[in-house]
Amino acid sequence: MKKIIIAIDGPAGSGKSTSAKIVAEKLNYIYIDTGAMYRAITLKWLKSSLELNSHNLKFITDNSVIELIPSENGQKTILDGIDISFDIRTPEVTKFVSPVSADYYVREKLVEQQRLIGKNGGIVMDGRDIGTVVFPNAELKIYLIASIEARTKRRLKEMLDKGINISEDEVRKLIVERDIYDSKRVVSPLKKAIDAIEIDTSNITIEEQTNKILELANKIIGEKNDCNNK
Repeated sequence: MKKIIIAIDGPAGSGKSTSAKIVAEKLNYIYIDTGAMYRAITLKWLKSSLELNSHNLKFITDNSVIELIPSENGQKTILDGIDISFDIRTPEVTKFVSPVSADYYVREKLVEQQRLIGKNGGIVMDGRDIGTVVFPNAELKIYLIASIEARTKRRLKEMLDKGINISEDEVRKLIVERDIYDSKRVVSPLKKAIDAIEIDTSNITIEEQTNKILELANKIIGEKNDCNNK
């Protein structure tokens, strides 16, 4: 059967990663969390004590090996042979991931890797520029949105469940700041692709939103296979 590329974009806390994981599992596709790659570079920069500038970020990017490995508990992020899946979700990394991911060279190199991973289809990739930059020709593009209240509560629960001690006000502040930064950056800003299908997840369950995406995906997959069989 023909396998397609599914791009899921949206701001923090809109349900991208959770939806993408479930959709990938249901379709027996590979799930790729591109945000983890930018977080890995951010973590390495934070540990380096180097000044935040393009020269240093280029050095770090060129000397980093990032692997995204599927596991029973979701995607594992491996940086230079070390599992950093937990470390990249700390508030400190969240605070700096926007300026790091806005760097032209970092973005160019990681997008190159993302395209290689997904070139043969059969993937569900989530991020902020998948449908606009990484895979503008993806067969299915989804753009998730949600109210700031819903997104804050989701992200707060996620962080507390991981043992990260943070207040609701702090989480809201981080989300608002990232929304502004990501939407206004020059390189690959957060925006909805013209042909993306928007889904508001504020008041629907994970099951409802994933069912909507699966319905759309299965329709496209069916149409493509019908064409191949003619």
